[in-house]
Amino acid sequence: MTRIADLLAGGPTYSFEFFPPKTDAEQATLVRTLRDLEPLAPSFVSVTYRGGAESRQRTFDLVTGMLRTTALTPMAHLICVAHTRLELADILVSYRKAGVENLMALGGDPPADPGAAPGELVHAIELVELARAIGGFSIGVAAQPAGHPASPDLASDRDRLAEKLRLADFAITQFFFEAAEYVGLVDDLRARGVDKPVLPGIMPVTSLASVPRMAGMGAAVPEWMVERLEAADRSGGPEGVRHEGVAVATELCEKLLASGVPGLHFYTLNRSKATREIYEALGLGRARPGD
Repeated sequence: MTRIADLLAGGPTYSFEFFPPKTDAEQATLVRTLRDLEPLAPSFVSVTYRGGAESRQRTFDLVTGMLRTTALTPMAHLICVAHTRLELADILVSYRKAGVENLMALGGDPPADPGAAPGELVHAIELVELARAIGGFSIGVAAQPAGHPASPDLASDRDRLAEKLRLADFAITQFFFEAAEYVGLVDDLRARGVDKPVLPGIMPVTSLASVPRMAGMGAAVPEWMVERLEAADRSGGPEGVRHEGVAVATELCEKLLASGVPGLHFYTLNRSKATREIYEALGLGRARPGD
């Protein structure tokens, strides 16, 4: 298996993110997506973690299954929330025994159940420290270009990010829509003496219905982008919006690549079409017809 830190040291990486399926229908969609995206030879793929014992097992099964049956290099997400230190250590040891070397260490959202235990580790940096103690992992952490919602201010957010990134190998950002947001984040980290790779997260907005949800996910769609999508809807309907959303995401990627980013990380939502179209437009790979 390949460590992501080594891949980044060798040049730009291009990666995809998936979530573990909950149903047979979601499983079928994901299998089809993996089949479509594997020929693009991504540098690595990441698998999210929804929380709870059931999701934990789904993430583990998907990551280890990819390792055994595909040419993909998987990275497992793990969160602190609702786990004891011993549980987290057991999960990490299980991943290492299975041959998994890449880990995304996250704090996680507070449990929805008010009666659920919050967990013994509170912040992602504690999970990074635990993974380092167990050893053998290339470790990524999350970065928020606009700042984490729980941070009192942007300066405090950058201080905490710099602290955890000093211990980790790389960061991946939440999606964003303005290249200047990413540049500002990297500049703020460099001002704090941290120059580890920060991969920009890319999320194409392919429907107007998804626009209000983006703010709740941590990145509001800017007004200029809404206007472009609405104009595309008036002239071409839903397919026009989808096409315009892919075009906007491609333009963002072009600006980021021109600025010298260490790679691109695509949030696929377990679908392949938009990612394949962006890849083709950027000249990174050959997209296949259909979805």
